[in-house]
Amino acid sequence: MASGQHTAPPKSDERSDAGERLIEARDLCLRYAARHVLDHVDMDVTRGEIVTLVGLNGCGKSTLARVLLGLVAPDSGTVWRAPDLRVGYTPQDLAIDRTLPLTVARFLTLGRSVPRDRLIEALGEVGAEGVIDNQLWEISGGELHRVALARALLREPDLLVLDEPVAGVDVSRQADLYDLIARIRDRRGCGVLLISHDLNLVMAATDRVVCLNHHVCCTGRPMEVVRDPQFQALFGASIAQSLAVYRHDHDHDHDDSGRVVSAEEETP
Repeated sequence: MASGQHTAPPKSDERSDAGERLIEARDLCLRYAARHVLDHVDMDVTRGEIVTLVGLNGCGKSTLARVLLGLVAPDSGTVWRAPDLRVGYTPQDLAIDRTLPLTVARFLTLGRSVPRDRLIEALGEVGAEGVIDNQLWEISGGELHRVALARALLREPDLLVLDEPVAGVDVSRQADLYDLIARIRDRRGCGVLLISHDLNLVMAATDRVVCLNHHVCCTGRPMEVVRDPQFQALFGASIAQSLAVYRHDHDHDHDDSGRVVSAEEETP
């Protein structure tokens, strides 16, 4: 199958009864030189769910995100995106030049014109309104992640793609950032694709996990994935056993297939 974009999502899929699908990859393959970076990868994200890509360093997580966003072309396979899909993206690394004068407000408006009150609103949503006039290089790592998230939210996204959204943040504040992301999902009803290597916090924050090792090793709800032999082979049985999986409390649940079920659909 040639690489490209479907005009409609595929129908032959074990998750075909899921909610509104935002993006879907089918049979993605990508090689660099003689090395398989992505090997027949399938995945999707639906509205209102948080999907987390986990895997060891170099397993292809960030590359898969860039393929999904159309920044990198696969060698084969397809990516389908919902019509008029709006995506907010925060990359893994933001290179900040300390010699370049760039305020937070200016960073938020690069490539676009946004009224100041809208900037304050977006920064307020992520808890960073106090840094709007600071130089970008002088804010903390946690504040930088919040500012990057505010920039993504200015796009009014249907889908947030967040690559290592707590990298470089001290442990005491990482959970706060994940809680913030969950609140944004709940408030906006968007889908979220998280990329992270921090298993403990990810397992507490996500609805569905996709474990990647160039191919999809296993996928499902956190409790299911940590019991999967392929997950345990990749990360070690002791790590899998030590993961304390938090059962999050949202206004929805999941059926046995992992489909998001709203409160209205649940049987009394």
